[in-house]
This record gives sequence, C-alpha cells and structure tokens, in this order.
Amino acid sequence: MSTMARSRPASQTERRGAFEYVFPAIRGVQAQREFYVTMCPLRLIPRLFVFDEEELLPELRAQRTLNRARVPEIARYILDNQGSYTFSALTASVDADIRFEGFATDGPVDRIGMLSIPMSAKFVINDGQHRRAAIEEALRDNPDLGDESIAVVLFLDLGLNRCQQMFADLNKYAIRPAPSLSVLYDQRDRLACIARQVCFQSRTLTDLVETEKSNLSIRSRKLFTLSAVRTCTKGLLDGFSDMSYDEQAALATDFWAALIDIFPDWKRVASQEVTAGDIRRDFLHSHGVVLHALGKVGNQLVNASPSPQTWREKLEPLRKIDWSRANRETWEGRALVGGKISKSRANVILTTNALRLAMGQKLNNEEQTVEDAFKRGVR
Repeated sequence: MSTMARSRPASQTERRGAFEYVFPAIRGVQAQREFYVTMCPLRLIPRLFVFDEEELLPELRAQRTLNRARVPEIARYILDNQGSYTFSALTASVDADIRFEGFATDGPVDRIGMLSIPMSAKFVINDGQHRRAAIEEALRDNPDLGDESIAVVLFLDLGLNRCQQMFADLNKYAIRPAPSLSVLYDQRDRLACIARQVCFQSRTLTDLVETEKSNLSIRSRKLFTLSAVRTCTKGLLDGFSDMSYDEQAALATDFWAALIDIFPDWKRVASQEVTAGDIRRDFLHSHGVVLHALGKVGNQLVNASPSPQTWREKLEPLRKIDWSRANRETWEGRALVGGKISKSRANVILTTNALRLAMGQKLNNEEQTVEDAFKRGVR
C-alpha cells in the first residue's frame, strides 16, 4: 500500500471543482468518535500543517507558542541520524468534510481504506508542532528526506474548545524519563557511553550506581546516580575533544578509580559495612553537586599534568577535607543552602572553589567573581 498522498479531481457528483489529498488510512474509534491513522510524506508536512497562531492570545489558541530555540536541535537530530532517527506520530484535527472508503464493506478489512481530504481543509496540530517545524528545517538542508514518512493521527475538528482539551489531555500524563535512564539507554551521546563503561567495568561502581532513577530514596542501596556519574565525567573531559573515545574512556576510568581510593566510605558501602543511606545522610562526597565539582577540579589537574601518577598524587588533599554535612562552616552557602543540598550552578561553582582552594588550584575569572560575591554576602 503506497504511503504517498496524491491529489485528484473529485467526481462532479461528489465535490464540484474540488481537489483532494488521498491517503491510505486505518479507521478507529475513541470516545465514540471516529479517527484515522495514516502515513504522510515528510515533504507534505510543512504544507498541510501550518502554524500561524503565535500572535493569538493563549485562550484563542489550541497549542502552546512555538519555542523556536528547540527547533534547530531537533532538526539537527534528524540530519545527524538519517539512518536511525525515530519520531512518534503527529496528532492533528481537520475541519473538513472528509471521506473514508474502506476496501471492504464488512469484517476487519472495512477499517482499512483510502481517506480523502479536500485541499481546502485546515489542519491544527494537537501534538507535535516542534517536530513539524524541525521537519521543515531539515528538509531545507536535505530535500531527499521528503520521500520518507511519518505517522499522523487525524481527528475530526469539533471546534476550539475540543482542540484545547485534546492538547491538555495529550500532555497531561507525558513524563520525561529520568535523566539516569536516558544516560543508560542513549547510544549516541559519547559521555553517556563513557559513563556506562566506567560504571559497568568497575566492580565497586556497579554496586553503587543507580541506573534507572535520578533521585535516591533514604532506603536506596545505591550511593549515586548514573546521571551524576555522567555530569562528573563531563566536567572531567571538558576541553578534551581532541582525544579519541578510547582515550577519554581510559581517563575517566582512571579518574573514578582514583576517587574510589580517596573515599574509603564508598568501598565500605560496596562491601555492605555501612548503608548507602547513612553515608548520603552524614557526608557530602557522594552527592551530585560534589561529584560535579570533583570532575571540574580533576579537569584542571589533568590539563596541568596529563601523567596519571602526577594528577593522582595531587588529589591527595581531598582526603583531609571534612566532608561531614555537620561542617556548616565550610559547606553552608556552597554545597548546602539552609542545611539542604543545592545543585544550582552557583552552588556547583562555590563547591568547586572550596575544593580548588583546598588543593592549591587557581580560580578562573567566573569562579573568582562568584567567590568574591559569596564572601561579601557572608560578611
């Protein structure tokens, strides 16, 4: 069955002078209303689904305002992964008098047929306007993508109120996957691949890292999350893009092995001498804000002394730091705000500064500015 839409003049008894899009489609029923699932060539998407509601007040629109900052990223995803990109179906409403002709009059096959839609019809996207805009942008760079297709779910337009309700319903239960789960499954992101390799090749880390959730409960047996491992590794490898994947993975593996030696509490959790919950409750060295800071100070050490033996030795001052959460004099305002862990950008910088100062490292301009502002506030 062809997935290409075609236009043809309708018979005079059907629609005088009308031209139609004709799609192969499957008819279904939801909430006692018919809807249709079809395949649409990508080249038709920008023509059929016109987004022109940005100037209207929110109460007069059936969609959120298009966030144009998201579009280039999605378009680049298509162009960079032309052999493996994946898009879910667009959902739209159509306000025309459509016609469905099944291939049979009874039985299951009567749900499969050809859907005819007048070219004068107006389509409103209920879900997927950013995908639609990204497809349009990607087609400008590579018109050959126009022969590919995307699934489209079409509902009959029942007015603005119904379209607004559909948008609310479609987005009400949409939940982004936990960052750790995304890192676990992402095969394209180099840092995600390195983070997984670091964890799964270390007998200690394998037992300590939560790979599915990004928030650890009090009773969790894990010490840190896979997303936090990736964030630390990203800080470590910043500026090392000239390295091969194997070189980056080897550096990250060596760095994490060094951290395991620096923090004996991690080994104690792995050997079940203490619980992960007790360590997370009483100390800061396993929390995301500190792991991020450790990656950043490690980056400066490796930049200054690429030899593993040298930068490992320069990590030693970390052993002397009082990592206790009760050490408010050091950590309040840096890793802690009001006694609670904070992972804001400013707190990451201030925590990094504390480690740099303890290790005799210099602060860069941004870090110095944040440090000066922090000290003025303390006074």
